[in-house]
Amino acid sequence: MASINLTQAKNAKVDEFYTLWEVIEREVQAYLEYDPDVFRGKTILLPCDDPEWSNFTKFFALHFQEYGLKKLISTSYAPESKAYKTHYQTTLFEENSPKFDKDKTKINGKIFTLCEDSNSDGKIDIDDLRWDYLGGNGDFRSKEVLKLRDEADIIITNPPFSLFPEFFAWITDASKHFLIIGNMNAITYKEVFPHIKGNSIWLGATNFNKGMYFRVPADFVYADSYKFEKEIMGEKVNRVPGVCWFTNIDHGRHHQPLPLMPYADNLKFSKHKEIRGKTSYEEYDNYGAIEVPYADAIPSDYDGVMGVPISFLDKYCPDQFEIMGATESEGRGFSCGLWDENSKISQPLIKGKRIYKRIFIRKKRQ
Repeated sequence: MASINLTQAKNAKVDEFYTLWEVIEREVQAYLEYDPDVFRGKTILLPCDDPEWSNFTKFFALHFQEYGLKKLISTSYAPESKAYKTHYQTTLFEENSPKFDKDKTKINGKIFTLCEDSNSDGKIDIDDLRWDYLGGNGDFRSKEVLKLRDEADIIITNPPFSLFPEFFAWITDASKHFLIIGNMNAITYKEVFPHIKGNSIWLGATNFNKGMYFRVPADFVYADSYKFEKEIMGEKVNRVPGVCWFTNIDHGRHHQPLPLMPYADNLKFSKHKEIRGKTSYEEYDNYGAIEVPYADAIPSDYDGVMGVPISFLDKYCPDQFEIMGATESEGRGFSCGLWDENSKISQPLIKGKRIYKRIFIRKKRQ
């Protein structure tokens, strides 16, 4: 489940969670290992960024030549356009530039571009980054950012938590390659799940069960229950569990089959007490499938439909399993016909007890 901090961020529209350098580096490296030319000749758009505060622009600017990029574009959102509290101050880019405009800086977004060695030092890097004010506030839905979206080959960012469904649709409507961060519960959103079921998008290479740290503003208030690191490399951070990368760019882990035990061996040797020692897996009252509460307890020799936690997608190999559908939760989800639209049941039942969100899978037929 999402942390209290992430839920509060979504409800209050406090979207100032900045991705750490090592988080970006670890994820991007997985795509390069699978295909060293994955970014070569590509235009990358970072549509929710500002290199003064965010690491995305800095990271790809540093690796511009190494990755063989054609062009890097990032856009930022104007502070006074925000409906939530902001921690804005004049950036170093503005302070040292004749372009600085004290009025525009509050209401106009900024655009940063990198495509050539502008200072003639023989390399293309962050020192060659050029910026200007956008005509509008930099909202990703604006016409000028839409135009940049259409120019790009790949879109990479940590979009505002509060606008994830809308941002996701903004990308998929344009049929772009992308790598974005979101809450794992977005897996069951009606905007997202059909794409996962159809294997047109999948989760990133980083295992999300470990959670993800984000840099937060100095006055960020931690939940009383928070027990994790509050500072990394001198930066104030907040750990958010259940956060993952969503992508349609291939990586090696997407093709790694999950190692499994046979049905009978799971009942004898499983490390999970809910399974070990039972005579069989439990079945749902209202759907013809067995309940498998942990991904590593999926029986290798069962050909029927199984209900698994949404965290299964972190280990999902489309060559090994096919996705049948998913349960709905709180009015959001995509049941794929598991229950008819007139049914009041949106979650599976076992002995009358509702089970949390489940994805229904079946072993791939050879």
